[in-house]
Amino acid sequence: MLEEKPRPTDRLRRLRQSEQIRALVRETALDPGRFVSPVFVTEGSGIIEPIESMPGVNRYAVDRLTNYVARLRDAGVNSVLLFGITGSKDEVGSQAYSPVGTIPRAVAEIKRRFPDEVVMADVCLCEYTNHGHCGVLREGSVDNDRTLPLLARAAVEYAKAGADVVAPSAMMDGQVAAIRAALDSEGLGDTVIMGYSAKYASSFYGPFREAAGSAPSSGDRRAYQMDPPNSREAMRELSSDAEEGADILMVKPALAYLDVLAKARSRFDLPIAAYNVSGEFAMLKAAATRGWLDEKRATLEILTSIKRAGADIIITYSAEQASNWLAE
Repeated sequence: MLEEKPRPTDRLRRLRQSEQIRALVRETALDPGRFVSPVFVTEGSGIIEPIESMPGVNRYAVDRLTNYVARLRDAGVNSVLLFGITGSKDEVGSQAYSPVGTIPRAVAEIKRRFPDEVVMADVCLCEYTNHGHCGVLREGSVDNDRTLPLLARAAVEYAKAGADVVAPSAMMDGQVAAIRAALDSEGLGDTVIMGYSAKYASSFYGPFREAAGSAPSSGDRRAYQMDPPNSREAMRELSSDAEEGADILMVKPALAYLDVLAKARSRFDLPIAAYNVSGEFAMLKAAATRGWLDEKRATLEILTSIKRAGADIIITYSAEQASNWLAE
């Protein structure tokens, strides 16, 4: 007679047997109020221009922008991150810090219609320089220290226009300190700084560079953006931004750097943002178009992984669509 083996006392499947039970014990939940939608703002009027490599994402003229913001708000997304596009480029990216540039006008228009909208403005020169680098050049290389006051000028103009958050993405050493000092000296001390603290020299930025017209005309950005194999160095970058006065820290990209995001969450008490970047968005869209993935399930799974790894804030081109799916 065979001896009956004891039945397992732990039956983990008990808590998985219905959607209601799964929802009751779910550890990680997505919240549209924690999503930030990146938005490309272009010169001109009446323009809504699709971006081929990013299906469903458009460039908007300022006069068409608030209709899109209204749509986001209807979905529960109350935060946008603005990127400016200009045809007037020069060596020093002067349109980045023009008081009548695309971003100050966009910020003012959004705030006029939606005073409680959280408006974030990217602070960089790459969209505005004729060479496509994130700072001014000297003998072919980016001059870190000559770039800092220009980034600070841009941040001040955006804050004066009403931006709640300025987000320096140029990866110049000392950029947060320079911006914090400039904001404080202008009486704009309440403006939040979200540092692109651990921003990697990633291959996943390609569609963004098409959208913003910001690809370097020569060389690349590996001399100032982070080397992808490094994670200990990312902790130094995050620490530096925190010490310089950043209110929010960021890891970018998100999906390929979930380990860095998790490590950041364990090390720092500041809010952590993660940027689900254009290439991550585009490759999922491409696979879904071919029927290789269920777009809804894959999108929400990716965003959940970013949240689970430790992100308080998720910057994603899927913000509107994902929020609508969550509401179903």
